[in-house]
Amino acid sequence: MAVAGFNEQFDKHGAWRREMGLRLKVLGDWLREQQLLDDGADESLQRLIEQLRSDKVMVAFVAEFSRGKSELINAVFFAGYGRRIMPASAGRTTMCPTELGYEADLPPCLRLLPIETRLQPQALLEWRMVPEKWTRVDLDVNDPGQLAGAMEKVSEVLHVTKDEARALGFWHDDRPEDNPPVNASGAVEVPRWRHALINMAHPLLKQGLVVLDTPGLNAIGAEPELTVNLIPQAQAVVFILAADTGVTKSDLTIWREHLATMEDSAGTRFVVLNKIDTLWDELSSAAQIEAQIGRQRTDTAQTLALDAQQVLALSAQKGLLAKVRGDADLLAESRLPNFEQMLGQQVLGARQAVLEGAIRSSVGRVQTDATRTLGIRRRELSEQMLELKGLRGKNHTVIRQMRLRVEQEKADFDRSAASVLAVRSVHLKLLRDVFKLLGSSSIKRELAVLSTALREPGLKLGIKKSYAKGFDNLRGVMQQVQTLETEIHAMLTTSFRQLNTEYGFSLQAVVPPTMDRFEKDLDAVERSHLQYLGVGNMVQLARPEFAEKLVRALLARVRSIFETALGEIELWNKSTSSQLDAQLRERRRAYGRRIEAIQRIQDAAGGLDLRIGEIEEQESALDAIERRLATLSRELQTASADQATPSEHAEAVPA
Repeated sequence: MAVAGFNEQFDKHGAWRREMGLRLKVLGDWLREQQLLDDGADESLQRLIEQLRSDKVMVAFVAEFSRGKSELINAVFFAGYGRRIMPASAGRTTMCPTELGYEADLPPCLRLLPIETRLQPQALLEWRMVPEKWTRVDLDVNDPGQLAGAMEKVSEVLHVTKDEARALGFWHDDRPEDNPPVNASGAVEVPRWRHALINMAHPLLKQGLVVLDTPGLNAIGAEPELTVNLIPQAQAVVFILAADTGVTKSDLTIWREHLATMEDSAGTRFVVLNKIDTLWDELSSAAQIEAQIGRQRTDTAQTLALDAQQVLALSAQKGLLAKVRGDADLLAESRLPNFEQMLGQQVLGARQAVLEGAIRSSVGRVQTDATRTLGIRRRELSEQMLELKGLRGKNHTVIRQMRLRVEQEKADFDRSAASVLAVRSVHLKLLRDVFKLLGSSSIKRELAVLSTALREPGLKLGIKKSYAKGFDNLRGVMQQVQTLETEIHAMLTTSFRQLNTEYGFSLQAVVPPTMDRFEKDLDAVERSHLQYLGVGNMVQLARPEFAEKLVRALLARVRSIFETALGEIELWNKSTSSQLDAQLRERRRAYGRRIEAIQRIQDAAGGLDLRIGEIEEQESALDAIERRLATLSRELQTASADQATPSEHAEAVPA
């Protein structure tokens, strides 16, 4: 049985996401019809549906130049075009970081950010918000030749003076060995573009795949934001080496400074020994060639301190050729399918596990809330039944008195609802302190010393201490937030218990989101910056323009983490508030139904038995609703990708 390649596995993953999104929508619509979905639960479901719809899986390809990085991208993702799409000729081809993805509201196009923007302090994230500063080239995804020709633009260079190269960050007098080439007239070769964004309706890209093609990370003038923000957020990083040379000095530098520090990513870091076809020697036996490849894998794993299973050997060029020709034997010999299988299983498996956990959590909460509401309705029906059965044989005076008593109970409840609103007021007051801690002014305040130290001219002696202090401050903020959350949760637990006792509610304090994962995210950001703090980078760090870019990249990444934490807390707040609102509404509806029932009994002979019959029917309906809720929830919580069917893609060429 043939193993599923990455494309097939990703297609199945996309089909599963669409199926789960549809099932969640069905669940949400049905719960709304039954008036069982409060505002907090509704928002939680909508967020999850949107996450399933727009979830991105980024695979970053990292290598020194001439390792076959772009060729591997062609072989895995674009072989269906019958030719190379990404430029993959000899020498340096990818001159700027290139992202391939899909945005439905944009036409197929290539957007290029001019290199001159490096003269300004804005981070890449900020430039993304200024579309008019990007050069746009329209793409014809049905014309492989036009598509490939447009992609050649990422290889374009400019020739500038040494002073201009120095200002752009590509010429350093103190590191002459790293400076770019100079032509006969003394001009320096630099990339024409700072960053490239490719938007195209390739089947995999439409389903949320993002491919990041990077230039050499240790190249002079490398973007701090690339290694600080983009690569750490990738679900998989593929590090490509040449099979004939193994780990060179420059390869080892990239690995140690940019990739080895990635925490919790052992399963998403892959090392590829490319170009094994250079070892295919007609004078050597198949066993000898296999032994040589095995030794290279073992040596590479030892050098990089990895498990040998994370080092794969393949030939991207032969794999691409085999797919174009339909040569199954050559494809197997290239070993490309082994890489695709591992990439699919580990990357998509890990991503799906995260989404499945989110589905189980969200659906479990919705089911709990809906079951609680159904319990309230069932209890109120039982109370009404006892109340109405007690009216059998009673005269109109007794019935009228009962109506007056219920109306009085409703009036008393409406007046006492102020105590319920008081709980919410205290809750919001405490939350304001949380929101203040996670605001942008808090970030700037906690990183003020570090930002100042980075922006000071000259050598940044003692900068590691400032870094450590700054991130300790940020982690301290997260710990303060966690402490406040604990206090709020304790307050709500006590208040809810009192309200439940006094009014017969079934309020339950929702457990607040933990800040642990955000602290881990801060740890990862801190580690991603350590590469710039060593002695070897002191000169580069002393340059004001580089330090400013580093500060902006740092602030942007930290702000993103804080905003995500804030979003989860806001959802927690809404879940708590909406629970109060929902039970207040249910109680008021119950009083209304009781008064209406008594009125009908007063107005019509035989109304009592009729109303008792209606309540019995309502109880049966609640049983049916509860069974349906259990079925829908179970189906969502147990569904797996194996149950999804890959969709057809008629609008684009399959890879």
